[in-house]
Amino acid sequence: MSDILNQLGQIIDQRKQADADSSYVASLHKKGLNKILEKVGEEAFETVLAAKDAFSSGNKKEVIYETADLWFHCLVMLSHLDIKPEEILNELARREGVSGHAEKASRTK
Repeated sequence: MSDILNQLGQIIDQRKQADADSSYVASLHKKGLNKILEKVGEEAFETVLAAKDAFSSGNKKEVIYETADLWFHCLVMLSHLDIKPEEILNELARREGVSGHAEKASRTK
């Protein structure tokens, strides 16, 4: 899974400087962080709604689709902030085997 996230991250970084008329990713970067964050929020909301529907209907197709959109837009956000997917994967690996309560308590406020 890390391979596909890293590959997609590289593609998004490459398209960052592309012509905004020919690349959706470039158009988001050109519009700036606020537009990218708006898309992340929109996709997060759609994912939540799809998950609620999947819970009651048992049909998981839409939650999978919306989660893919959310992850994609999160990768665009990370790219805009010059953060590589590998950095997020490393943080998740660091947390592996650590209780969620313990990890949260270890954070500095």
